[in-house]
Amino acid sequence: MRVAGRPVPAKRPSRLSAKTLIISAISTVIGFSAICASVMLDLRRGEEVVAHQSLENLATSIDADISRNIELYDLSLRNVASNMLLPEIDEVSKPIRQLILFDHAATAKHFGAIQVYDATGHLKVDSASLDPQPEDRSGEGYFQVHRDNPDVGLYISRPTLYRSTYAIVLSRRIQAADGRFLGVVVGSIRFSYFHELFGRLTLGPGDSITVLRHDGTVIMRTPFDLDDIGKNLARVPGVARALTEPSGWYASAGTLDNVPRLMVWRDGTKPLVVLAGKPWREIYRLWRTEAIRIGATMLALIVFVVAATMIAAREMMRRTEAEARLEELAATDALTGLKNRRKFDTTIESEWSRAMRHHTPLALLMIDADHFKSYNDNHGHQAGDQMLVGIAICITDSVRRAGDCAVRYGGEEFAVLLPGLSETYALRVAETIRLKVQSWSDEAAPATVSVGVAGVTPARDSDWADLLQAADKALYAAKAAGRNRCIVTAVPAQPVAA
Repeated sequence: MRVAGRPVPAKRPSRLSAKTLIISAISTVIGFSAICASVMLDLRRGEEVVAHQSLENLATSIDADISRNIELYDLSLRNVASNMLLPEIDEVSKPIRQLILFDHAATAKHFGAIQVYDATGHLKVDSASLDPQPEDRSGEGYFQVHRDNPDVGLYISRPTLYRSTYAIVLSRRIQAADGRFLGVVVGSIRFSYFHELFGRLTLGPGDSITVLRHDGTVIMRTPFDLDDIGKNLARVPGVARALTEPSGWYASAGTLDNVPRLMVWRDGTKPLVVLAGKPWREIYRLWRTEAIRIGATMLALIVFVVAATMIAAREMMRRTEAEARLEELAATDALTGLKNRRKFDTTIESEWSRAMRHHTPLALLMIDADHFKSYNDNHGHQAGDQMLVGIAICITDSVRRAGDCAVRYGGEEFAVLLPGLSETYALRVAETIRLKVQSWSDEAAPATVSVGVAGVTPARDSDWADLLQAADKALYAAKAAGRNRCIVTAVPAQPVAA
């Protein structure tokens, strides 16, 4: 179709390219993967929050039970220590003394008997017997602590074998009004208390509960290992925090069993601190199962999408290549291999518009084989075709720039479009082509060409038909001047639009 003598190229429908399809598929996969990863991370954080809350509740309940029993037992020790200061306590009978000292003492199956030792460490009173056997505890740590430090208050010993039973010893100083050391009141809480307390709990695999003295000594632990009892963990960073901060948590590999755990404590200011721990593998067990399931599903979908995309892209590339070949064939002259007239019309239209926008010159060569009809009649059509092919080769060898367009314009006529060249430089190209054709041809059947050259810098509202007409006019002038020559013709000036 032409508009005002100018061909209008048909608008090609836009199509999705294989590259665009692949990029879109990759972007979609990345997007869905990012969303999936975000959801899984949220689920993971949710599992951590649930585990943290459950461990806090566990530590709180255990800490409350232990603190309550220690407080009750400490009240009994306080009461005994206070009553031992009564002036008449040594004057009453032993049964009455037992009532005065131990009538309100806390009793439970896990609490040991309360004993009173004098300032020399000898047993003076025993809640379990009116006539206790002689004992000397002056060498015990708890006795020496109270003897040497008046302000210790309630002292909880390291785990020890006390009266044939593993226990922790609780003690208080008996002190006269003037500050003199009068002795120690001592009681014990057997390990059976902790075993029973922990036995009432429903713990998961690998869960741990550790009861620490305030200096970091392990009082009790579950899972129970007698070798762990009495170890000091004060230098472990997480434990050091638990012994100094009111509450918190930390994560590390277990010092005693090297199992990575989340550890939580509720009150680090009490005499005994409770650490509750859960292995990370158990915290993430359900999440890991869900993550594997979702991950496997996503992987299968990704594989499917990628495979489908690659198949579709391959088919699109094949179709694009086929269309490109068909387009190339449609734009190529079958005999000479040069572009054809249809391609020339499309190219000159676009190059004219580009030269107009950038104010650059545009040159055109119109080339015609001299005496072709006579050559064809004398040597036959096959020889004529060979001559046209030879001229096309000479043109191709002379026109090497990427933007140049050499075409078979029709019959024995050729055209060469030279963007960016003025007619002066275009004339040099024309002479090169003419001389190559002349030197190539056989002396017995010489072949020459005539070349019309025209060049112009397109102005606004100008038409490339003027350039074509000028080059055609120059070609006829070359033929009229005797052929086998190149002639330049100027393009008529265009009127300036009002």
